[in-house]
Amino acid sequence: MSETPRRRHPTIADVAAEAGVSVPTVSRVLNGTAKVSLDKQTRVLAAVAALDFRPNAAARALVGGAHAMVAVIAGNTTRLGYSLTIQGVEEAARRAGHVVVISVVEAADPVTVRAAVDLALSQPLAGAVVLEYDPAGIAALQALPSWLPVVAVAAGGPTWESMPHATMDDRVGASKATRYLLDLGHRTVHHVAIPSAGRVSSRLVGWRDALVAAGAPVPQVVQAGWSPVSGYDAGRHLASLPDVTAVLCGNDELAMGTIRALQDTGRRVPEDISVVGFDDHPLGQLWTPSLTTVRQDFVQLGREAFDMLQQVQSGEAPPTSTRLVPDLVVRSSSGRAPLQSS
Repeated sequence: MSETPRRRHPTIADVAAEAGVSVPTVSRVLNGTAKVSLDKQTRVLAAVAALDFRPNAAARALVGGAHAMVAVIAGNTTRLGYSLTIQGVEEAARRAGHVVVISVVEAADPVTVRAAVDLALSQPLAGAVVLEYDPAGIAALQALPSWLPVVAVAAGGPTWESMPHATMDDRVGASKATRYLLDLGHRTVHHVAIPSAGRVSSRLVGWRDALVAAGAPVPQVVQAGWSPVSGYDAGRHLASLPDVTAVLCGNDELAMGTIRALQDTGRRVPEDISVVGFDDHPLGQLWTPSLTTVRQDFVQLGREAFDMLQQVQSGEAPPTSTRLVPDLVVRSSSGRAPLQSS
């Protein structure tokens, strides 16, 4: 993906120079406080569009004593990782005296993205945190003006190397979980995958890495959606395969659906098939059996993203991207491979 260098916010003086008019003339056109000739109006508006100029509402708000405002731009707010990341950003921002507004990008098409970005930019923003978890988030990140302080939050690796990122290393987490199952004597591990965000899921890559490193067979990926029902469908498919003894699911909702399907088809978990999830959903501990999972501290990830944004806003040394590594939480849904498959 091509990278766009970040640049300073264009000023009203830049607009005036571009249009070949005075600063007061630009102010009159933008505020509608006095009549300006059609020719000058046209030149000013063309300069505004060319420079992507927006009045610095954040500066005006700070001068007036209002709290600085930070936007969180996300493709979804209902999924566990999204909501907990937003919680972390909001907690850190509140401690720093900032207000958080949320702009949801419902799809990755240009019209939807532009509408969401324009809505966010209509506020007196001091900066933005973009959840780069899906195609909509990636598209929103590309659509933001280069003068706005921005930090991206990602799973796996960053899309833009030049953009400060707070990342959760899904690849390492999936590799840990897969190696754990192999160490329990399973010949291989099947994978129920979440949808990709315009590139191969880091969880899928980590799973494959571990299998290849161990010299284990790499089964065909079972592609699923986000919901437990999608996991249930995947579980029924896996139950029909006689060689399945271990499954890594792309999130805990898929894992819970997979376990239910395996149980409904007469397969025992973990005696016949071990199942491991991802994210450490609060319901995982209460599931039957309780769910072994890869725990990710999304709240801390959100806090780190906001701290990085403050560094960007300060204009001091550019912030270094940060990476958090998930932990494996072992519960009752995983166990040693059944003797007949060893």
